[in-house]
Amino acid sequence: MDLAAEAGGDDKTRVRPAATVILLRDGPSGPEVLMGMRGASAAFMPSKFVFPGGAVDEADARVPLAGLPAPVCLRRLGDEGPALAAAAIRELWEETGLPLGVKGAWTAPDGWKGFAGRGLRPDASGLRFVFRAITPPGRPRRFDARFFVAEAARLAADPDDFSAACDELSHLQWLPLAEARRLDLPFITEVVLAEVSALAQGRDAGPGVPFFDNSGPVPTFRRLE
Repeated sequence: MDLAAEAGGDDKTRVRPAATVILLRDGPSGPEVLMGMRGASAAFMPSKFVFPGGAVDEADARVPLAGLPAPVCLRRLGDEGPALAAAAIRELWEETGLPLGVKGAWTAPDGWKGFAGRGLRPDASGLRFVFRAITPPGRPRRFDARFFVAEAARLAADPDDFSAACDELSHLQWLPLAEARRLDLPFITEVVLAEVSALAQGRDAGPGVPFFDNSGPVPTFRRLE
């Protein structure tokens, strides 16, 4: 399930690369975001509202993407960029049943066969890398998560059809950004939503991509240029 670049340690202490998708669309009262609630028994962020996302699988690095994110995003993502983008698309598909893809046939590895069965190739050209955060030490699971924004218009399906979703997230729903920020959210989700709200209003908080780095003994904040 993990990339070779992960930090060492057991399942509960190592930092796993992960990808998250913030899916946006225009609603009657402004931009809306897709969110769902994690189960009460989940080991990580139980009963919290979150964006679709999860850890990178080994097979994600072997997925032939039909399109890649913009060059500036790939540069900021580093060598793992294509695998992270693929993981973002797979997690969105698994947890919501919504595919970011274009028509095309391909030989899919395990974890991707349902996506390929729709006659679609995963397309990451609509993903924009907007945030990175490493889970602080002491949590039951730790992730080096990259957050991507994508427009619902890029979906190859009805954005309100969650019939193909797995049961990992419940209460899947489109919410106005202001309403979403009033939900029971993990701290980092609150921070990312504030960043996305600024971007949706055409306001950049600063150059580069914000990065909350908890990989060392002292938390640091910087921007990936």
